[in-house]
Amino acid sequence: MSLFDTHWDAIVIGTGMGGGTIGRALAEAGQKVLFVEQGPSGYRAEENGLSETFVPEARVARGLWPTPLHVTLDGVETAFYAALGAGVGGSSVFYAATLERPERHDLDELPDRAHPTGGWPVGFDQMAPWYAAAAQTYRVYGTPDPLGPEPIPLRDPPPLSDVESALMRSLTAAGLHPYHAHTGIERLPDCANCLGRKCPRACKMDGRSAGVEPALAAGAALLDNAQVTRLASNGDSIAHVEVRHDGQTRRLTATRYILAGGALGSPRLLLASANENWPNGLANRSGLVGRNLMFHVNEMFALWPPRGTKGLAATKAISLRDFYHAGGQRLGTVQAMGIRASYGEIVHYMNLMLARSRFGRVKGLSQLTRIPAALAHRLFGSAQIFVGLMEDMPYPENRVTYDPAQPDRLSVDYTIHDELRDRRAAFRRAIRKGFRGHRRVFLGLSPELNYGHPCGTLRFGSDPRASVLRPDCRAHDVDNLWVADASFMPTSMGVNPSLTIAANALRVADSIVKGAS
Repeated sequence: MSLFDTHWDAIVIGTGMGGGTIGRALAEAGQKVLFVEQGPSGYRAEENGLSETFVPEARVARGLWPTPLHVTLDGVETAFYAALGAGVGGSSVFYAATLERPERHDLDELPDRAHPTGGWPVGFDQMAPWYAAAAQTYRVYGTPDPLGPEPIPLRDPPPLSDVESALMRSLTAAGLHPYHAHTGIERLPDCANCLGRKCPRACKMDGRSAGVEPALAAGAALLDNAQVTRLASNGDSIAHVEVRHDGQTRRLTATRYILAGGALGSPRLLLASANENWPNGLANRSGLVGRNLMFHVNEMFALWPPRGTKGLAATKAISLRDFYHAGGQRLGTVQAMGIRASYGEIVHYMNLMLARSRFGRVKGLSQLTRIPAALAHRLFGSAQIFVGLMEDMPYPENRVTYDPAQPDRLSVDYTIHDELRDRRAAFRRAIRKGFRGHRRVFLGLSPELNYGHPCGTLRFGSDPRASVLRPDCRAHDVDNLWVADASFMPTSMGVNPSLTIAANALRVADSIVKGAS
């Protein structure tokens, strides 16, 4: 029987962090699971990073999203290639394996730390066992945060390099509290530490190696190169999925449908699935599908190790939360990015900033970044790149947009609010003060959104008028639809979202299995 003739227990649309995790959990529980992935399965030996190539076929072959992301930012439209994947493992195959757990105030309303939404419908204590399970599934190593009272199971990290040791000592001497960043790498023999690029082996724990591949071993199936174009609904339930595969439109059926196409792709698919019963998009009785879009705000800076430090290897091992919540404001974590201020990296990031600016459409301008990049490389020398990852807030007008005349176009509309600008200025002041005595320089002027961390566009909650999903991430309005990606998050938190996505996917899988039994 073919994949199209089979009735599945669950069809998982997307194979990234959320899709891979929930699909594995369901398959290992005995469910008949089909992954549907827009991109190719590729070959295990492939190794490539993010690329600025503009040929759609070449991008898809590399596991990258084929088309630019169109962003209207404060009324100015630009288009560029965001850090989004389109292949087995989704965007997670390119991530830097940072798997940090948020703090209690990220999820809960506390007496001394008010929550922007009054708190998540599933609080920190309810999520804690799922964070622990996700940390074990993704083989997370690191050391405890000295400022964090909440324990989390961690594997012992590898030894620090000379650069890392020197920075740890100097940051501690400055009164900061660095720790070995929480990282999901198995560290098999001859591990190449593939951070920021696709790993040819099973070392890096991503949606492919820790999700899809174990799920396939447990009996799940995979349909790749299949673009889901529509969820066909029959009243308040989904009847089938329509996919484009091998040039044909085909149908797939299941008892349950799980969206895991990311916080940009999942709401876009629901908006594209409008019909006479759902004129504003499937599951959109609240009008919130695609809204409350959040990113993080990157505050990148170059930091020099103490003079005389041996070795030039880039560090990804250092993280600190001294500015996570400071001066009564929700700021964020600071972590090493795993790159040095080399010429190539400087050119790459300068071109990214250029593409996202109002000058991005000027042809040939990107070539001019080579001269300042060469000067910066000589200036920075052995500097390491760090980033402050600042929490974003949900606003209904920040949203994923959909144009039926351009169904394949990925687009968002985003306004930078004054409170974000104010918190960003406070974050910079805190970093400047905290790193006093260290040679460092900020690498940006205006707020830089982290387009690799979209979240919040299908928020969960108890009130169907103010949320798209129930607390178990089942749609309020569609009986057989669940979501297992970053769309569910009411707030963006002050850490990378990957561990939260995985933990929530395990929680949702558990509720589905218990409901099916």
